[in-house]
Amino acid sequence: MDTSFDDRDGKIWMDGQLVDWRAANIHVLTHGLHYASSVFEGERCYEGNIFRGHDHSKRLIASASLLDFEVPWTAEELDGAKAQVLKANGLTNAYVRAFAWRGAGPDMAVSAKRNPVRTAIAVWPWGNYYGDAKTKGAKLDIAKWKRPSPETIPTQAKAAGLYMIATMSKHAAESKGCSDAMMMDYRGYVAEATSANIFFVKDGEVHTPTPDAFLNGLTRQTVIELLQEKGIKVIERHIMPDELEGFEQCWLTGTAAEVTPVGQIGDYNFEVGALTQDIAATYEKLVRS
Repeated sequence: MDTSFDDRDGKIWMDGQLVDWRAANIHVLTHGLHYASSVFEGERCYEGNIFRGHDHSKRLIASASLLDFEVPWTAEELDGAKAQVLKANGLTNAYVRAFAWRGAGPDMAVSAKRNPVRTAIAVWPWGNYYGDAKTKGAKLDIAKWKRPSPETIPTQAKAAGLYMIATMSKHAAESKGCSDAMMMDYRGYVAEATSANIFFVKDGEVHTPTPDAFLNGLTRQTVIELLQEKGIKVIERHIMPDELEGFEQCWLTGTAAEVTPVGQIGDYNFEVGALTQDIAATYEKLVRS
């Protein structure tokens, strides 16, 4: 679907009401637009059920708290709103975007405590995030931008401002014919892709970066649990870039990415091996069960 996101049929839930898609607008002096006081969630609905939807609702509230504002809805109310907007749009398989932000109000500077907090939920059909890389293996660039220190920004919030360098890194990767980019953290350790966590396989064991400078994704947590249930050892640790040469397999995880194999990162190549294929199939079965 190539239709502009501001010109579609359907309904969007905004501040407790279903509004026409094209009428779901905000003022140009919205605080979140100027100062990134905005948090969001990406979720997928499979056959009418949002996978870990309640966990996503709770994380939206937690992210807002880390940015020093309060979502004016409970997690249960957000769950109900998501069900409402899915029904209104006649969708049972969809991407779900819930988000909250400081809106326009009496403050238009860095401080904005008097401005109202707005909340919205939109849903739309969305296929594979990486296209045919889901089966062939994605090709990743290595980003020049690094994930920041948790002393500089709340890295455990799913906050809009944290994605600025992700957008630039993905654009640079796409200009080189890559699907995405792998990012290091501020110390030089392997961190993640622009919007997905990363896993590696070596000698039957799985290695994944410690999420101490980036978001510990819900899909990441789910995949670790699935691997452990299969009796596969998962090692969370700091990974240096020169270790990539010794890994045999690699995959990405995320709500949008689901489980996507990686065939290449920079000059390093990986096989789309049995373990990668197995965990992708296991995850797919789980989310549709």
